[in-house]
Amino acid sequence: MRIAIVGTGSMGSVYAGLLGAAGNEVWAVDTWEEHVAAIRERGLRVEGASGDRIVRVAATTRPEEIGAVDLVVLATKATHVRDAAVAARTLLGPDTLVLTIQNGLGSAEVAAEVLGDERVAIGVAGGFGASLLGPGHVHHHGFELVTLGERHGPATARIERVADVWRAAGFRVETDDDVDRLVWEKLVCNVCFSGTCTILGRTIGEVMDETSAWHVATGCAVEAFDVARAAGIALRFDDPVEHVTAFGRRIPGARPSMLLDRLAGRRGEVDAINGAIPPRAASLGLEAPVNATVTALVKALENADAHTG
Repeated sequence: MRIAIVGTGSMGSVYAGLLGAAGNEVWAVDTWEEHVAAIRERGLRVEGASGDRIVRVAATTRPEEIGAVDLVVLATKATHVRDAAVAARTLLGPDTLVLTIQNGLGSAEVAAEVLGDERVAIGVAGGFGASLLGPGHVHHHGFELVTLGERHGPATARIERVADVWRAAGFRVETDDDVDRLVWEKLVCNVCFSGTCTILGRTIGEVMDETSAWHVATGCAVEAFDVARAAGIALRFDDPVEHVTAFGRRIPGARPSMLLDRLAGRRGEVDAINGAIPPRAASLGLEAPVNATVTALVKALENADAHTG
């Protein structure tokens, strides 16, 4: 399969490396010129739970030089999905599928606005704990699960074909008929760890081990759980604390991408993660004060970082 990964940060680099190692023609598309140059010169090194390998994949900052592909994976941060979707227009052929794989809420809707509702499907990845160690070099703590589905209705033949390609690359992949459930099940974990780890500068395991930090983190998760249930999302668990505990124990040494963004001097995705809960809660007659406070504190830290930087 001919595949373009648009946004080869930590998770995008894992996708590009493993899909490329499986024999697909993979293009890594990114605006970070040093990263692209390193991939071209030395290959893309992927190490961690899947092993340690250097993979030769094509890389460019100019998607228009690629031509049409079979699959586009939008793997940018949620805040950059619109720009990535616009850049991906030149990659589309008659049957190209666009897969959005982001944390938080709203990315698939943004991509569909730009590229067309019928082209866009959703992926949910969990339990990887990936981080870039440098240009052309990514590490991931876990190797858990990628779930794929259509935005509307049950999984289709095109989703199953893409799932088989990812399985052949070593990913554990499931397809699902209810992507809203998938997004919210992951979001409960994201809101638990992302904001709290970012504020404190701690790993997932360190937050779990500190009583006060864990109280805040699980407070975020419970609020998200309550909002999902009130919205009619058919979550497959009844205890949000048990859910996030099981998730966190699989990757205790990982740092959420929001914390990695802050450490790198970038603004993170707090509006799509913790910040997405209070307005959804309000629309349902609920409140989400813990997520609202965590969101405000993350933004305050980012503002301070920008001022001092």
